[in-house]
Amino acid sequence: MSQGIEQHNPGHSTRAQAHPNIALIKYWGKSDTLMNLPSAPSLSITLDTLVTETSITNASGNSDEVWLDGEKTIDLKIAGWLIDLRQRFDLPPLEIRSTNNFPTASGLASSASGFAALITAINAHCELGLDNNQCSIWARRASASAARSMQGGWATLSGPHWHVESLEINWPVRVVVAITDATRKAVSSSVGMAQSKDTSPYYPAWVETTTQDFAAATDLVAAQDFAALAELAEHSCLKMHGLMMSTQPGLLYWKPATLAVIHAIRELRAEGVPVFFTVDAGPQVKAICLPEAAKAVEDKLASISGVQQTLNVGLGPGAHLVTNATP
Repeated sequence: MSQGIEQHNPGHSTRAQAHPNIALIKYWGKSDTLMNLPSAPSLSITLDTLVTETSITNASGNSDEVWLDGEKTIDLKIAGWLIDLRQRFDLPPLEIRSTNNFPTASGLASSASGFAALITAINAHCELGLDNNQCSIWARRASASAARSMQGGWATLSGPHWHVESLEINWPVRVVVAITDATRKAVSSSVGMAQSKDTSPYYPAWVETTTQDFAAATDLVAAQDFAALAELAEHSCLKMHGLMMSTQPGLLYWKPATLAVIHAIRELRAEGVPVFFTVDAGPQVKAICLPEAAKAVEDKLASISGVQQTLNVGLGPGAHLVTNATP
């Protein structure tokens, strides 16, 4: 059990921030649901500008309180994760307040930034003494993609340890996010993954080929081969959505504008613009481009009917503490 919690100032608030990450080589499905291990490795980029901020305070009562975007809520995933954490550490009842400056649960990786910020704040507030790899593992146990938000820039998540690793490369890119529907998705990623594993005839091939894609993509990033990475990342994205669509019942996360944006991005690349798309479990499209192309890409996507908003972001840092509040 962690020591020193009784000495912690109960009125003190600890704050942390984390940013969502976008997987370019994706995973979809779990090999171990108890430990929340992905079925295949993944490669991602962590974004700036979009941010989750989470504050931790000792609760005034005998139970945890969770506030998400200003509303008190009962979140079963957070509650279950805290039970697991308390199997290892002696935590007091906590008041958790978390806010996003971007749409929640709509395909913009809010769970990734959310749990990365949460474990970072709890680790400091309750003096758990976890290093970044250990925080990444605890974040992964809540949301596998959250492990990657512990690291900034280009990152990977792979076995056998399944904690985030940095690719340690300085390759600036921009991401133009086309938001086509900011409402919560009807089927969560966790539920959808389980359904795909149980019902899609394509699932074994997905796992096998994604492992191969991951190995190839890490080499392409090291070589900064944008054109080849574009083709491979789009292939990974479309394979994942093909797997989703072959699930019973079929998982259809796209909106009409999603497909329109995908076609526009392919047209831009055919015209010589260095850009490619990826789409997670939701209707939002992320256009990854070289910095000099960002304005042209954003102008094009903003003009498409059904695109509600565009966000132009770069690569950001990993999860980190921010200035603590005083009692």
